[in-house]
Amino acid sequence: MKVTEVPAIAGAYLFTPTPYTDERGFFCRTFDAEVLRSVGLDPDAFVQHSVSRSVRGVLRGMHLRSGAGEAKIVRCSHGEVFDVVVDLRPDSPTYRNVATFELSGETQASVYIPAGCAHGFQALTDADVSYRIDRPHDPAEDVTIAFDDPELAIAWPLPPVSMSKRDREAPSLAEALRSEEN
Repeated sequence: MKVTEVPAIAGAYLFTPTPYTDERGFFCRTFDAEVLRSVGLDPDAFVQHSVSRSVRGVLRGMHLRSGAGEAKIVRCSHGEVFDVVVDLRPDSPTYRNVATFELSGETQASVYIPAGCAHGFQALTDADVSYRIDRPHDPAEDVTIAFDDPELAIAWPLPPVSMSKRDREAPSLAEALRSEEN
């Protein structure tokens, strides 16, 4: 498994496995504790694993957690998604940087997203996305930021065909940051 630091987001990593392919299909390792340890991450910190299924054009995000935040490892296990990470850690050298990835079931690559970063994605095809999360989910700590906030200037590849009410009505980045300060 190849590990690449994500230059735009301090502390973020892209994990790219090497699938074994033959006439039956493929096999690959998508999680390896020793590989995580090699870059200073604790594999035992991940306490929850979730999956979402989205049809083409669905947009989910931009989401993050208040308080201690939430680190996660995100992978598209089937289909293809346009994945976005925004660094919202005020003390980070990459504060407010945006990084984008195309994750797919073909490559099985995963992105490690540090706590304090917002995350979202858009399904480019029907897609399944899995998440390993380092804290149990607490809805009271959910923070959502407008996916189309001009300050973030995220170039989503498709017009959104569907999104949650929470995502549609999300505040701007500036409003979300102000409410976090209070």
